[in-house]
Amino acid sequence: QVQLVESGGGLVQAGDSLRLSCVASGRTFRYHSVGWFRQAPGKEREIVAAIDWTGTRSYYADSVEGRFTMSRDNAKNTVYLQMNSAKPEDTAVYYCAATWDNFGGIRTTDVEYADWGQGTQVTVSS
Repeated sequence: QVQLVESGGGLVQAGDSLRLSCVASGRTFRYHSVGWFRQAPGKEREIVAAIDWTGTRSYYADSVEGRFTMSRDNAKNTVYLQMNSAKPEDTAVYYCAATWDNFGGIRTTDVEYADWGQGTQVTVSS
C-alpha cells in the first residue's frame, strides 16, 4: 500500500502558475505509475495527467495539454504537476493516485488506481 499526500493548492488568478506536489510513503512507490485527477463541484472526477513508473512516458487530457506538465522524482518519492496558464475551468480538488500494478504503463481510468491522496483545492479566479 502507498500513502499519498498532496500539497501546493491555493487561489490563483487566471494566467498564473501553480505547482502541485504529491509525496508518497512506501518502498514500492517508484514502481507504480501515477496519475493526477481532479473533481470540480457537480462534476465527475476526471484524469488530468499520468506518468509511468520510469517517468519517461506521460499522458495529458486535451483540456490541459500544453499547459500542464507532470514529472516525478523517484529518489524523493514525489510527483509534481506544474500548472501554467491556469484557467477558471481548472478549479477543482486535485488528487494524486498510484496504480494497482507495478512496472506498468500509463493508466487513464480511476479504477486502475489503488491508492489516493486526500486532495488539494485549486481555485482559479477570472
